[in-house]
Amino acid sequence: MRILGIDPGYERMGVAIIEKSMGGKETVIYSDCVRTSARLSMPERLLIIGDAVSRIITEHHPDAAAIEDLYFAKNTTTALTVAEARGVIQYAITKSGIPCTSYHPNAIKIAVTGYGAAKKEDIAFMIPKLVAFADQAAFAEPAAGRGKLDDELDAIAVALTHLAHSRESYPQMAH
Repeated sequence: MRILGIDPGYERMGVAIIEKSMGGKETVIYSDCVRTSARLSMPERLLIIGDAVSRIITEHHPDAAAIEDLYFAKNTTTALTVAEARGVIQYAITKSGIPCTSYHPNAIKIAVTGYGAAKKEDIAFMIPKLVAFADQAAFAEPAAGRGKLDDELDAIAVALTHLAHSRESYPQMAH
């Protein structure tokens, strides 16, 4: 089973494809951070985001998709633009015929760290312990000046959350 995980954003969108084989460890097949330039209009940025999601679906053929719910306590302007990006993302996924599930940030933190108030560093610490990377050289410690961006790690966490919830709904996935 392949899951497309997405951490939505209009400036930076984290994407990841995770594969779960029967009895095997989850493997990150692909992850990236799709960026758009602030010099572009919002419609141009949304087009880049939608095209990127469609391209990733075409290249990696996920069985399902998962996206993080929005949670903003303060900045409503940012929330509105991220909501626009999220809408384009969900449109591209739905147009591809792939089922898409949304997860609250706390549910993602619990699935990955066991703690709903976990911080970004906690997720970054847990991800390499929970998954294998198809291209191990692509994953390096951030302290080394390389490594996955928070957006990519969040997308991996979203996909892992979906797999955890899939196991609850379909116990045969636990094998």
